[in-house]
Amino acid sequence: MGGGRYDYEEHQAATAERASLKTDQVFVQNACHPDLDPKGVRWRESRDSANHPDSVGIVFALDVSGSMGEIPVQLAMKTMPSFMQSVLTALPDAQVLFMALGCAYGDKSAIQIGQFESENHLIDKWLGMLHLEGGGTWRGESYDLAMYLAARHTAMDCLELRKRRGYFFMTGDEVFFMHLTPAVVKQWIGDDVPADIRIEDLADELAGRFRPFFLIPDAARAKTDGCEAAWRLLLGDCTIVLGAPEDTAVVASLLVGVCEGQLRDAAAIERKVEALGYRDAERDRIVRAVVPYAEAVARGGGEPPRGPRGLVQVAAERRDG
Repeated sequence: MGGGRYDYEEHQAATAERASLKTDQVFVQNACHPDLDPKGVRWRESRDSANHPDSVGIVFALDVSGSMGEIPVQLAMKTMPSFMQSVLTALPDAQVLFMALGCAYGDKSAIQIGQFESENHLIDKWLGMLHLEGGGTWRGESYDLAMYLAARHTAMDCLELRKRRGYFFMTGDEVFFMHLTPAVVKQWIGDDVPADIRIEDLADELAGRFRPFFLIPDAARAKTDGCEAAWRLLLGDCTIVLGAPEDTAVVASLLVGVCEGQLRDAAAIERKVEALGYRDAERDRIVRAVVPYAEAVARGGGEPPRGPRGLVQVAAERRDG
């Protein structure tokens, strides 16, 4: 997938038109669309083509539980064109795939997966097909299912032909489950796995195929239930706390710029943010979210830890109310 061309002006115009609509006019699904059901999916493919000879896969895995549903709404109705505009300066042949995730123990659409696309109208198509379920009745979400799908059910020419990893951006404001169980994998994806998969092993597997990032929408949610602390143990420098949820797209694009060697320090990041049209407090907020990662890369870091992380088992809990 992902063979067509991207048109920024067309994308911007379509997004501006959607901005006047209500959320339920853009996201109309009340259940997982059959084309987004991962059960039985063998591969989601990011492949080279005449238009895109140097394809790179980018995954957005979006937590759509509770208030986290605001981020896909912002992507569809405001910020996705600016993400593409920025990313294409670093990765001219980027191909984007959307996932949506909730909780395997309480939701009816715990995991959804689209296709890798390069054309603006197809990017919009898959984003708009997501079922924004809401909910949020458990402490913890099924981030592990999204990680599993990306690690074991994507096929990318960037990796297979050029040994170059894709990018994996996951949004969330909850802790992860410590193990992905065979029963959950079978129920939602259809695979038979012989035993529990530890979250550390899953993160290591994912990092072999993608540069993984976990984006927490704001500082308040980073502190809730130890969210940031847990993710920093799992993903280290790749845990990013945003200043505000509407910064998701631009921060993700800047992280690509850092990884691709285009944005090496705070001054370069600030110039890029201003070039994208951000000023004053909004500019400063975005820069603050990205600079710690750029500094980590400059020190030789910027990758998740590997192996045991000192994680402590926390039982999943159903929230009351």
